[in-house]
Amino acid sequence: MLQTALNPLAEKGWRARVAIKSSCLAVLFVLDRITKIWAMRDLKAIGFIPVLPFFSLTYVENTGMAFGLGHHKNFFFLIVTSILLPVLLFLQWNWRNKNLWVQAGLLLVTAGALGNLYDRVAYGYVVDFLYIHYWPVFNVADSCITVGAGCLAWGFQREEKSGNFLGAQPYN
Repeated sequence: MLQTALNPLAEKGWRARVAIKSSCLAVLFVLDRITKIWAMRDLKAIGFIPVLPFFSLTYVENTGMAFGLGHHKNFFFLIVTSILLPVLLFLQWNWRNKNLWVQAGLLLVTAGALGNLYDRVAYGYVVDFLYIHYWPVFNVADSCITVGAGCLAWGFQREEKSGNFLGAQPYN
């Protein structure tokens, strides 16, 4: 379904593909920023808002990585993410002819990494606020990274089945 629905992207020139991907990246980044600004402005003062029996909104300043792992290592994760982002952008270009699951996965991981990097640089921590009980508090950027990793795994599995996983595909 995703392959069919987004197939016109494959037919576009490289400029159109870059514009579409850049727009999607910007929308995801802005969504992450808006939700974190709301959490910092409104949720921080309240602290905790129950939404469902298993889900709450709660404000957390996370100096670790996704899902609260690696506390008090903000500088380390800032450096790792600063190195990772150019690699992700390089892969976006190099793997531009991979299936759309790989394309979506790279885009989501890039958006999530960029959103959390912004927080690390601007505040010295990442703002988390989504809390599924019995799971660490997370944010929109963490969700992008997680869903993106799933898309990448699915896309690579499809690439492997088609014999194109490491094989070169012609560039448009």
